[in-house]
Amino acid sequence: MALLAAFCILLFFLSPSEVVSSGATTASNGTATTATSIRGNSAVAGGFLQSGTCKSYGCKALYVLDQSCQCNEHCVKHGNCCHDYAQECNDGAPQMPRSDSCKSNGCNAPFMRDRSCQCNTKCVAHGNCCNDYVQECGQSESSLAPLSPATIYGHPSTSKTYPKYKGFTLWLVEEFDAPLDLDSDPIWTWGDGGLKEGQVRFVKEQITFGDGKMQILMKKNEGKQQPCSHAQSENVKPKVLVSGELRTRYNMFRYGRYEVSMKAPCVQPHDTKINGNFVATVFIFRDASFHHWREIDVEVTGRRPGAISTNVLNANHAARWHRYMEETDYPTTYDHVNARADFHTYAFEWLPDVIRWYVDGKMIREKKDSKVKVPELSAKIMMNLWVYRHTKFPFGGFELKNDKFPMVSEYDWFRFYKWDGDTDYPPAGMKASALHGDDLYLTSNNPCDGIPQIGEVEKHGKTFKPCKATCR
Repeated sequence: MALLAAFCILLFFLSPSEVVSSGATTASNGTATTATSIRGNSAVAGGFLQSGTCKSYGCKALYVLDQSCQCNEHCVKHGNCCHDYAQECNDGAPQMPRSDSCKSNGCNAPFMRDRSCQCNTKCVAHGNCCNDYVQECGQSESSLAPLSPATIYGHPSTSKTYPKYKGFTLWLVEEFDAPLDLDSDPIWTWGDGGLKEGQVRFVKEQITFGDGKMQILMKKNEGKQQPCSHAQSENVKPKVLVSGELRTRYNMFRYGRYEVSMKAPCVQPHDTKINGNFVATVFIFRDASFHHWREIDVEVTGRRPGAISTNVLNANHAARWHRYMEETDYPTTYDHVNARADFHTYAFEWLPDVIRWYVDGKMIREKKDSKVKVPELSAKIMMNLWVYRHTKFPFGGFELKNDKFPMVSEYDWFRFYKWDGDTDYPPAGMKASALHGDDLYLTSNNPCDGIPQIGEVEKHGKTFKPCKATCR
């Protein structure tokens, strides 16, 4: 009964933002997928969705999950108002500024953060076109509607043709062409953790977006963070550095192909050959306090310009790392690669009985069930940058003394291809309400994500209530 009550509480606090979806078409040769729209079956203009009306729905105070558009005071900010929102629900609600129009802004202008609507080809994908976009910029109504029922979540490009892999379906794309709002995005948020073995505390401000990329910046910690970490469900000791961690909100990803285009940081400014200590990552991870520790990593480190490690971890009820729970491989075939000088594509395919890692399309490792089993539980997708704490056993690089800050890792894009054989994850519609009870165990990422902490911290055979921080 207690679990049922907790689950009901979760449903009440779910994020007030719906997952953004994209129509897609498959090329005639069946080898590529092109994103065409990311608002399901509704045409988009001026940040307003054209199917559904506030006259029929009624004006609401809260987000309504099964409506194709919204009629509450937050819909202008999220760009999902019904087209008659201003007419039907204008009791002092914010309106789109009259000065923001394609006639005044011009067509094909770059993204402008301070404007409430946009006038470039990407505004169709992001659902934030100005009301006169069709009239002023020559787009037909048909170009605003999906050409097929297929769905790509996130923020795919409407002009890119994406690779296709047999047995996998493109599910989630982030091009980082426009900033993500990490407090309101329906898929992504930020982590507030601080690894025990690291010198870094993760904060939202160290994740930035610009020039079509995401940057994670690591620097000296000149601020003061709350001791409580929601990502770790317990207090974290003060750290000398701050950095960023991008992560999905829920444990809803499992078998599939994960790809990222990433450039690792320089240890010292403008010198890609000096070695030091850092760990730049893309990985999947489950559970803050290790009820079920599941992890698959790609880690580019500061040991050498081409140092790439691949890890898999699988353990239950482990409050700290032990050697028996991990299998790590340090390939030497990529010593000729300088991961700090250029962007490279890192990928792993996670299937029920095997994991394969790739660099620039070439497989560098294959791991099947052995001492450490292939993880079987859903997880979150994460990307972060950190520095190891110890000098005696320096994971991440031997020459910690060479590190100069700030350091910046860059991400050009991320893609997730769902394995066609997985019928459970991600759930239909990317809805958190479809997740199972254990998927929701201590799943809050930061104090501002609105996700309740369900469960208790397990450490050394004892249980503790998770800590609680305040949203600032």
